[in-house]
Amino acid sequence: MATKFSRQRQAIWNYLKDRKDHPTAESVYLAVRQDCTNISLGTVYRNLMLLKDTGMIRTVDVGDGVIHFDPNTSEHDHFICVNCGRVIDIEGGDTEAIKAEAAKNFAGRIQGYSAYFSGLCPDCAREEARKVSGDENN
Repeated sequence: MATKFSRQRQAIWNYLKDRKDHPTAESVYLAVRQDCTNISLGTVYRNLMLLKDTGMIRTVDVGDGVIHFDPNTSEHDHFICVNCGRVIDIEGGDTEAIKAEAAKNFAGRIQGYSAYFSGLCPDCAREEARKVSGDENN
């Protein structure tokens, strides 16, 4: 963080820096306005884009029409729950091996990698299993 952060940008960064749930600008706004009551959604969005432009966060487009923000800027995969829409990091994949395999069939130069998996998140999978077993009261 070479540049001095405004109080609002610092509040946004403090909210985002340890998150794993890939919040949207609106959810960041709703959380940050608890401490910065005069902040606007536009200010939150502009500051999120500045954080992105400085490489502190990245954007994640999961196909739901809304930009999600991720403080984990390393190459990693994401899981998207088809039931609740939750976006979860999948860690531990060998991204270098995947890029090398893809490069075998591609004449250009691959510089980045991102993959999305979909299905039911752990919470939705448990809920579905409970409904299937007929144990909806527990």
